[in-house]
Amino acid sequence: MTTHDSTPVAGSASADDRRAVTGKRRIAFAVYVAGADELPGLQALLRSIALSDPGLCEDVVVLHPGLPDTDFDAARRLHPRLVPRTAAGRHEVFGLDGYDTVVALSPAMVVLGPLDALLKLRTGVAAVPRPGPDGAPDPHGTPDPHGTPDPHGTPDPHGAPDPHDGLLVIQRRDLDHSVPPAAARDIPESVLVPLEPRYDFPALRLGDDLAVPEDVVVLNFAGTPTTSTGPAHAARARFDLDDEAFRAAYLALTGPRHPDLLLHLALPFPGGSRPPIDLVRRIAEIHRGRGRHDEAVALLGEAVAGRPDLPRCHETLGVCLMALSRYEEAETHLLLATASPDFAPRAYGQLARLAWLLGRTEDARGYALAGLETDPADANCRAWYARTSEMIAAGGAVPDSTPGEQLAHVALFADGEENAGDKVLPEAVRSCFTADTGPDRWHQQHAHLLVDEAGLERLNERRAVIVGGGGLFLPDTAPNGNSGWQWNIPDDVLARITAPLAVFAVGYNVFDGQRYRRERFAASLRTLVERSAFFGLRNHGSVARVRELLPDSLREKVRYQPCPTTVARHLDPRLAEPVAREDTVLINCAYDRAGLRFGHDYGHFLAEMAAAIRDLSAAAEVRYAAHMPADERFVDDLRREHGLTLPVEPLYLLSNDAIRDLYRRTRLVIGMRGHAGMIPFGCGTPVISLVSHPKLAYFLADIDRPDWGVSVHERALGARLAERARAVLADHAAAVADIHDRQRALWSVTRDNLARLRELTGLPDPFGDPGAGPVVPAPRSAADQDRAAPSLRTAPPTL
Repeated sequence: MTTHDSTPVAGSASADDRRAVTGKRRIAFAVYVAGADELPGLQALLRSIALSDPGLCEDVVVLHPGLPDTDFDAARRLHPRLVPRTAAGRHEVFGLDGYDTVVALSPAMVVLGPLDALLKLRTGVAAVPRPGPDGAPDPHGTPDPHGTPDPHGTPDPHGAPDPHDGLLVIQRRDLDHSVPPAAARDIPESVLVPLEPRYDFPALRLGDDLAVPEDVVVLNFAGTPTTSTGPAHAARARFDLDDEAFRAAYLALTGPRHPDLLLHLALPFPGGSRPPIDLVRRIAEIHRGRGRHDEAVALLGEAVAGRPDLPRCHETLGVCLMALSRYEEAETHLLLATASPDFAPRAYGQLARLAWLLGRTEDARGYALAGLETDPADANCRAWYARTSEMIAAGGAVPDSTPGEQLAHVALFADGEENAGDKVLPEAVRSCFTADTGPDRWHQQHAHLLVDEAGLERLNERRAVIVGGGGLFLPDTAPNGNSGWQWNIPDDVLARITAPLAVFAVGYNVFDGQRYRRERFAASLRTLVERSAFFGLRNHGSVARVRELLPDSLREKVRYQPCPTTVARHLDPRLAEPVAREDTVLINCAYDRAGLRFGHDYGHFLAEMAAAIRDLSAAAEVRYAAHMPADERFVDDLRREHGLTLPVEPLYLLSNDAIRDLYRRTRLVIGMRGHAGMIPFGCGTPVISLVSHPKLAYFLADIDRPDWGVSVHERALGARLAERARAVLADHAAAVADIHDRQRALWSVTRDNLARLRELTGLPDPFGDPGAGPVVPAPRSAADQDRAAPSLRTAPPTL
């Protein structure tokens, strides 16, 4: 089943859903509907969740005894992620396949407030204990019709949850899956977690005259007469809406709304009326965030026709057109957006980027300067002005070598205060081919720059074209309509590259649960693989993902080539083991696409990291390594929420040598960014990865050290992290020796691949005899090479 915008719901297979790799929790609401007469209650429940917690949209699994699928059509109109399943009874909420946390509700409930506290629970089976008529626990959970409501009362931890209608928050790992409970009353007492009464408050206690307490979150109408009136039933009646009234009520909300739910309820726009322009723009922004730029353009193009007075919409439309590589139209709309002082700086920043993409450096600097004249504090325009000014100043420099003596390098070249890993990586790639990594030997082609006819000619003049490294197979950092990935090159131009072409240590960097349209990418990928003489990806996980997108005839061309940063000690003799290391531990966290990284677990992650840092501070000085300014959010949140202050090392301000030296001299790095693990590893420093992205787990699997990673969703994250870190510090020499052993295997694969590449370039071996000719071993299939990788798979050390 899919939603209207073809986004698969949970439970359906997706090549881009790798939650099992990172340990990301899979959460669902579950509702048992005993018959068709309970469907109106289900619909009221769905409306109440949406209107009371509009930023929430998880799977809703509807268990039923075998109702016709069409019976759920009305509910599907209310929620985009409805998953009907046939079940023998409500007890099957304890065994839902595909989910880690299940919140069991009932059609007799309505939700009156946010449910985020329930989704943050991590242990046991949580429920509200029910006191009996005499105040003693009632093992059957029977509500007291005469009791005085006390939502603030202390729940009795021995009271049993209601086996039929009570709310339950189930952590499935805490149950014995081999013998699931037949009902809530059969749950072992050792795993029961009491909830405050406000999370499952019986309406029966209120009668027909008492008001609903203000802090009640879930109101349960089980056992109430259908003829009852009063405040409780008035509260429920708020959710007895027809579809149009419900849509209007949700769309009128002013707070954060979940993109899935907003799209589902807004589209299609009702016929015969013009939707509010702010809503159209918001829907377009959601499409843009999901890579559906064509749909965003279709919506906004119609909305802004003849309306130059909508600068914010013109700005969004311009950015989406740019993502489709419709650059001339994009420039027109971005210029219209500059008419408003409120949006001019942002629009000028986008215009500067557009002009830079097209190689119009003077225009780019002019746009950036215009933006600074509008707002001198605008950071984006300031960065573009600095970058383009440097490019213009360096434009007259002529390399000593001729084009035919150079290699072309296509990569993401970071500058300014951009990601430190993206600064180190291109130099590491070049070091694999030549000792001189500067402009005399290398022609630099930023991946985001459009490759036009002149650009194609420059590439073909070079000795070879090296594409890599980095996570170039990513749809959303700098989208373009020419390729669907980070290299902005049309298929017909790519097919006309005559210089030897090698893809070297590129990564497939899609997040857990991140889905996008892959048709354009898949077509470009096929052309790229067909044209490439060598095609190497930086982990076996990327190899598998990319092979899934290729026809059988091309899959064997996809090889494993480790990231060059992981073998830095073999590339640079200055990175030998230091005489002494500083008694420090460096921590790094990442915040791009934070929702995809953390889900509902960020508060848990922060608290667990605070506990680990307090523990480790007794063994070493803990410092923070920020790869980019946004990473420093961790330090701010840690100080505000937990009263801990960490010294910050701003790696984004350091040179490549200084970055490597910092990582080489510390004793341990705990990192969430891929290169916060790979760069220190390459320098011989022990690492522990905070896994929030599949690529970290892929790297650890390649070196057969999965135990060097801890999921950011791990329940006992703090304790496990501290234990592993202390073990590394206690036997540091053994940890370093193990890294050296892992590196030798990666270096062997790299040398083997480089020998093949030297045949293409004619370059001498920079690591052997400069006068020796290229050493070309007998060809070997990609399958043979993959089988060689298990040489890494020795028994892991005890940490």
